[in-house]
Amino acid sequence: MIQIESTIKNDVTVVRVTGRLDAATSNEFEQACASAVSAGAHTLILEVSQLRYVSSAGLRVVLSAAKAVQGKGGTLRVAGLGGMVREVFEISGFSGLFPQHESVEAALAAAE
Repeated sequence: MIQIESTIKNDVTVVRVTGRLDAATSNEFEQACASAVSAGAHTLILEVSQLRYVSSAGLRVVLSAAKAVQGKGGTLRVAGLGGMVREVFEISGFSGLFPQHESVEAALAAAE
């Protein structure tokens, strides 16, 4: 089960992900990010404080979203990384790939 909510703040698209990001839900997440990028998003902030689980399929779509936004000269930022999801990002080496922030507000400030 996954819930995805996209909002735009200061010309930055915030994608709030809640639940589990795995093989069963990764397509829905990938479509939400692709829609944001095709709508003109140059910066994506993934707000993952309520994300409880991420699998390798989930990591793949995060990387895919990052490549899509970077292809437009933008950046993918991660906000609210914690718990098991933080561990998965660290073990997989994803922690060094994307700027990380404690909150959406901190990510927005850094994106300006």
